[in-house]
Amino acid sequence: MPAVISIAITKSLETLEKEIPADLAPLLPFKNGHLEVPGDMMESGDMVKIGGGSGFFVHENGTIITNKHVVADKDAEYTVLLGNGEKLRATVLARDPIDDVAILNVNHPDKRFPIIPLGSSSHLELGEPVLAIGNALGLFKNTVSKGIISGLSRSIRAASENTQGPPVQELRGLIQTDAAINPGNSGGPLVNLKGHVIGINAAIVFAAQSLGFAIPINAVKRDLEDLEKYGRIRRPLLGLRYIMIDENLKEKMHLPVAEGALIIGQSPHADAIAPESPADKAGLKQRDIITHCNGEKLTNEKTIQDFLEDREVGDALDVKVLREHKEFDSKIILEERL
Repeated sequence: MPAVISIAITKSLETLEKEIPADLAPLLPFKNGHLEVPGDMMESGDMVKIGGGSGFFVHENGTIITNKHVVADKDAEYTVLLGNGEKLRATVLARDPIDDVAILNVNHPDKRFPIIPLGSSSHLELGEPVLAIGNALGLFKNTVSKGIISGLSRSIRAASENTQGPPVQELRGLIQTDAAINPGNSGGPLVNLKGHVIGINAAIVFAAQSLGFAIPINAVKRDLEDLEKYGRIRRPLLGLRYIMIDENLKEKMHLPVAEGALIIGQSPHADAIAPESPADKAGLKQRDIITHCNGEKLTNEKTIQDFLEDREVGDALDVKVLREHKEFDSKIILEERL
């Protein structure tokens, strides 16, 4: 528990005032030309607390893991609150461009921080007991809840509670648990009974009970290795937009197959293939259907993103493509996502 920390998100009052949309300004309380902020939201000086989350130390030198959506606002400041009440300024070292993972650091040369050892998410079992630890609702530090692993390899579309984060993000390969996860728990560890982290608490379903999700810890270990080796997180880029085909889409769009990934833009006039991207260099075109990746059939349960999760920059993706009822093979060399 000493390795679990709270993260406070703050902004200057002047910055907040500049970000207020013009149509909302008349509806907000102003006094002497400045926005009135409740006293419990004001930090030192003119800094205003706008949110919070959880995280945990993984290196004694002050390296912290949390969710990307907790530290998504690049204009905000982040302060780490230790269990003993000490406050330290945190710097965001890296944000994963795909997974909901971020790496922070607190620079304190004379201090060694307690850490939680990282486990593995490769061999988790349904029914395995787990504990979720975090800063529940941003109010109750070091909240611990017990549960089990309820499901594996889950996929959800999640909206961030942070207004600066992406409005909707698809999260795949998640651990489902019935351990209570609440707003503010985001970024805290999901640990097994050996005390090893197996996931990062990431999402809840507001309309349900006992339904929470965590990012598998293996994604974090990969990001930490990238940061140490390259100074940044490197994730592979394919360079195309697609939707997965099912029976309804097949009938609606008169497609020749009921499974696979249809390459299609977000709108009728938007190109689905990014220029000079790996997909473009491989010769893929709009309305192509990718049916297989590396010999495996693409389905709604096994999408292109699932294959990319285990690939690195420079790897090849062998795909089988259906174009106007003709099938051919193509090799896509993955490049770094910038």
